[in-house]
Amino acid sequence: MKIFGKTDIGLVRHSNQDAFQQGSYSENIAWAVVCDGMGGANGGNIASQMAVDQITRQLSSASREHISSQSAKNILMTAVYNANTAIYEYAQKKPELSGMGTTVVLAMIARQTLHVAHVGDSRAYLVSKDEILQITKDHSMVQEMVDRGEITEKEAKVHPRKNIITRALGVNPQVDVDYYELPFPQEDILLLCTDGLSNYLEPNAIYSMAMELDLEQLIEQLVEQSKKMGGRDNITVVAIGNE
Repeated sequence: MKIFGKTDIGLVRHSNQDAFQQGSYSENIAWAVVCDGMGGANGGNIASQMAVDQITRQLSSASREHISSQSAKNILMTAVYNANTAIYEYAQKKPELSGMGTTVVLAMIARQTLHVAHVGDSRAYLVSKDEILQITKDHSMVQEMVDRGEITEKEAKVHPRKNIITRALGVNPQVDVDYYELPFPQEDILLLCTDGLSNYLEPNAIYSMAMELDLEQLIEQLVEQSKKMGGRDNITVVAIGNE
């Protein structure tokens, strides 16, 4: 498997509160994590980087040639829970960082099975030759409004409160983490991204680019197209696939 990732400050922000990391245990086991910080410039930067560092340490220490589905779930969920605790406890010691937090989307591919742990509105997409599937469901105020039938998906995209998330790492002592497990056929591509990409590029546009470009080109073009469409937020995207 090959992994490519990129983060960009965008065209408006003065700091990049996104963070990501990627790695592999073998030719057949790969992982990646993407985070988008919140809580002011300093707090957001610290929270997202702490989450990525904590999760990277845990996944690196769990390195092995073969991982069962249950082991993969345990590794991902434990890493996210521990990152939440680390950020929360750090913020408690520093009043100026009170309330800081971060989204997280963490994925591992092992034995042609995809495992995803998720908090917030950073996303995971699965791209096959036939379609693009959004795996994760945003933990956001507008998504809850859509679910209740109060607004449409189209209205949600331009809603003034679309950036308010309802779950984040580090804000509370415990966090509710969504977990997904699904097949990962050899020709599929996994994309992890922050809302700096998903707010500007529709899934069908992402799909079209994925069908035309190799993974490295895809990452570059997704970032550039997000900037061309506005680029008002930090942009981070990671792609994993077999080439």
